[in-house]
Amino acid sequence: MTDRAARTGGPPDDRPVALLLPGQGSQHVRMAAGLYGVEPAFTDAMDEALAALAAAGPLGRRATGLREDWLNSRDSAVVDHVTRSQPLLFAVDHALGRLVLDWGVRPVALLGHSIGEVAAAVLSGIFTLRDAAALVHDRVGRLADAPPGGMVAVAAAPEELAPYLGGGVVVGAVNAVRQTVLAGLADPLRATTEELRAAGFVVRPVAASTAFHSPALAPAMEGSEDRIAALPVGDPAIPVVSGYTARPLTAAEAKEPGFWSRQPVDPVLFWPALDLLLDGRDLVLVEAGPGQGLSQLARRHPAVRSGRSVTVPLLPSAPGPPEADLAAVRAAAERLRPGGLPPGRTAGPFGV
Repeated sequence: MTDRAARTGGPPDDRPVALLLPGQGSQHVRMAAGLYGVEPAFTDAMDEALAALAAAGPLGRRATGLREDWLNSRDSAVVDHVTRSQPLLFAVDHALGRLVLDWGVRPVALLGHSIGEVAAAVLSGIFTLRDAAALVHDRVGRLADAPPGGMVAVAAAPEELAPYLGGGVVVGAVNAVRQTVLAGLADPLRATTEELRAAGFVVRPVAASTAFHSPALAPAMEGSEDRIAALPVGDPAIPVVSGYTARPLTAAEAKEPGFWSRQPVDPVLFWPALDLLLDGRDLVLVEAGPGQGLSQLARRHPAVRSGRSVTVPLLPSAPGPPEADLAAVRAAAERLRPGGLPPGRTAGPFGV
């Protein structure tokens, strides 16, 4: 079946499915909120995730809760702050993954970017939702008081950027062949950004006020292994290709507290992980998270450019009205399951 046939109402794609779960930088106000109260599986999963996060304790100093900020805040600064971006991305990624599973789709692999790997760990059975929420809560509580920092995406390979690194500014993510993210504390990162622009590089800020995936966060994460060591860990029922090692996550690695505690400090190797995921097999890459950033990166891969593999984002590429979220999910359902959404989904007890 051709990619065109899937886009124009042909039979569902019969290639195996892998889920891509995005992380910091993909968040936006009311991300996926158009599905809440409309898609039962998504709604139930969001309620469960938000309840698990709330049970772990308050996040940050804001009087309002996660649910209220997710559904009602129009302030991007609120949603971009670590106390909101990280737990909400975790919850939304998890809920969208649960929605795909509710369609009867059984992924052959999961690949998460940054906090998306924690959501992948829940979907695979490594952590229960409650225990993963405790991990996220502990991580966010530590990072909330980290010194101001940030991230920038640069259209260049890591080796091209080596002469400009220093002062704590490091490669935070390798997202594609010429798409590298730098991370660091605010002042050194600002200076590096100015230097790169002056040298002719195309630089774009990433929505983050924390120096994710840099050694600047190492002091904040000290001692987190003890909290993680208390969490029970299961073997992955769905293979997870780790965005930190660029190889399948082993049961032994999943049980190592240091593997999880180092994630805010270690670089993300999304492109090498994607390369491994697509090595020797043709897949439908379903982006289960806000935006289409990982889909856009995946479309650069030779396996996707050739049409052997395809991308199917679940949500629109940019924030929009609630109807846009629902339209995108319904289009994805048509591509992934016979008959699209299950009977009654378009006119069920949730009022649509």
